[in-house]
Amino acid sequence: MFYCNGFRGISLGILLVILLMVIITQPRWLQRLLYPIHHEEIIFSSADKFGVDPYLITAVIRVESKFFPRALSSVGARGLMQIMPETGRWAAREMELADFTPDQLFEPEINILIGAWYLASLQREFADLRMVLAAYNSGGGNVKRWLETQEAMGLIPDMKNFPFAETRHYVSRVLNNYRRYREIYQIKAN
Repeated sequence: MFYCNGFRGISLGILLVILLMVIITQPRWLQRLLYPIHHEEIIFSSADKFGVDPYLITAVIRVESKFFPRALSSVGARGLMQIMPETGRWAAREMELADFTPDQLFEPEINILIGAWYLASLQREFADLRMVLAAYNSGGGNVKRWLETQEAMGLIPDMKNFPFAETRHYVSRVLNNYRRYREIYQIKAN
């Protein structure tokens, strides 16, 4: 017999059956456990401020840093949304954030605010979400040059042909996470 909080006679098997029933009948509970939204208030307020889908921001954060605010990439990208210091400085100037320093990119409030602003600026520049994400990962200049080359060759841009394998993989991962977040949190994905 398994004893739990003084209850006698409850077997481990019954507890497992109950747990399995909860998981089966309440799949959103488990899905939300597997796909959490940390820093939800900051994400939603930044998303609202710049007109970006909060679930897109969340998907980017999940792929970029797995919600670790002190994340630091090998090339120097910082924080939740893995923003490069130069991008942070540029965005801070454009947003008129006083006294910005790159170390602030480790602060969730600043990182998400700048990341949301940057995503919004890329959405204004590129109509296709795949291109927005490719630009977020590999830089807008690289995406523009690739699109111009595709157009000059008479080709329809397809991410399968994007020259950077890392970026192709990144775009796919973010889009998959984005769809999952929208499904789990009951928003229909486009």
